[in-house]
Amino acid sequence: MNRPFQQLPQMQDLIRHFTPNWFAVTMGTGVLALIVAELPFDSFLMGQMGTILWQMNMLIFILFSILYGLRWLIFPHEAKQIFKHASMSLFLGAIPMGLATILNGFLKFGVPLYGDTAVQIAQMLWYIDVVMALVIAWIIPFCMYSIQQHELKTMSAVWLLPIVACEVAASSGGLLLAHLPMGQQAVAILLGSYVLWGISVLPAFAILSILMLRLALHQLPAKELAISSWLALGPIATGALALLLLGAQAPQVLAVIGMQSLGDIFQQVGIFASLILLGFATWWFGIAVLKTLKYVQDLPFNLGWWGLTFPLGVFSLAVLNLGHQMNLLFISQLGYGFATILILLWIMVAYKTIQGFYQGHLFFSPCLKAYLDEQR
Repeated sequence: MNRPFQQLPQMQDLIRHFTPNWFAVTMGTGVLALIVAELPFDSFLMGQMGTILWQMNMLIFILFSILYGLRWLIFPHEAKQIFKHASMSLFLGAIPMGLATILNGFLKFGVPLYGDTAVQIAQMLWYIDVVMALVIAWIIPFCMYSIQQHELKTMSAVWLLPIVACEVAASSGGLLLAHLPMGQQAVAILLGSYVLWGISVLPAFAILSILMLRLALHQLPAKELAISSWLALGPIATGALALLLLGAQAPQVLAVIGMQSLGDIFQQVGIFASLILLGFATWWFGIAVLKTLKYVQDLPFNLGWWGLTFPLGVFSLAVLNLGHQMNLLFISQLGYGFATILILLWIMVAYKTIQGFYQGHLFFSPCLKAYLDEQR
């Protein structure tokens, strides 16, 4: 029987080569937990399965946080090379997005288990998540502009990762509001979440426009980046989901300051705008499928395959939420269909990831390799 991490020269390489793209695992697993609980089967069974996935995801997030923290503690000079790397630095956005799925789980699964304590934990994690998302949304683009080298022909949808974390936090803000007393704090969270939406969605659309130009001028990316096309679903679907979640809470929250009528407008506009955004996301879904089929025969597995899960997950959640708010069964059924695809993809990607984790070949830091090459 093969020993664990057999492809790592030394056990310390497990830490030395640990990179933030591993947090994409927590993104995909966390969104799956939320999706499972929405499936139209035995509600108790689905709730239990969702709870188990959420708790497992917390353990994974804690493990990954320890490993990445140890890298900064033991190899600080090597770890900071990530800010110079044109692609790996972008995956820092996966950390707050992974954390968002955990705080959402506290609201979905933790409240029945821990009561008000779960809400307090989720609220604390939300503030942490917002700070992390904002810092990454500013620092990483600045590094792209100042110390990294980029070209249009090498661009991919990975550019979206440091930006999308803010709108994911906005969606979590909408979920959090449903568990908080109506007051000035709730008003601040609602308005702050809309600001986070603007910080994320508008730059994301600018990136998507450039990405469409890049595809037209330079054709499809290399097969190693074929899965990255699914990431384009993320900001569009998350933008729609955030508008739905925030809009649902806006009337009662803004009633605190005597502006319930404005909250009603937010809710109605959120439903209308989300429908349009989901149409755009459907177009990108088709493009992503075609790009994947183009390379399906010889797609090499890497952690980028987790880009199949989280974007499709938030797309499914947005469709389900829209169906619920409009009380239209056929929209909900579409969401269940996408959720089924997500489950099958998650099983496949999780199996390959566990295999790669055990063997050790998925532990590779491109920014460390580039740094060592410079030293030679």
